[in-house]
Amino acid sequence: MATVSFVRRERRLGRAGVNFWNDLAIVTLAISFALAAHLVDIALWAVLFRICGEFPGIGTAYYHSAVNYTTLGYGDLVMTPTWRMLGPLEAADGMLMFGVSTAIIFALIQRLLQDRFMDLKQ
Repeated sequence: MATVSFVRRERRLGRAGVNFWNDLAIVTLAISFALAAHLVDIALWAVLFRICGEFPGIGTAYYHSAVNYTTLGYGDLVMTPTWRMLGPLEAADGMLMFGVSTAIIFALIQRLLQDRFMDLKQ
């Protein structure tokens, strides 16, 4: 929602689709919002892992969470059999959320191109 509100504001102020640098700034901020949301999601999973008693410190839990969320899957930290299924669930969450972020950024770029180049509007 932060991204949508931000883009609406930029369009209302007439800054969207004006020139390359404004559009680059808008896309960069939208990507930053998405990254921040992913980092928060990773942190929430890390807190869950700590609540489950899987890792002694938040740093280790965050690292393990980031590895799962991004589907990197190093395997250097393994959870106990009781909670092991949380890893694939987090990986599925990460894949879906990266897909949502990609779709939003793609739609944003498409809209900026249509605003900037009127002949691309349908």
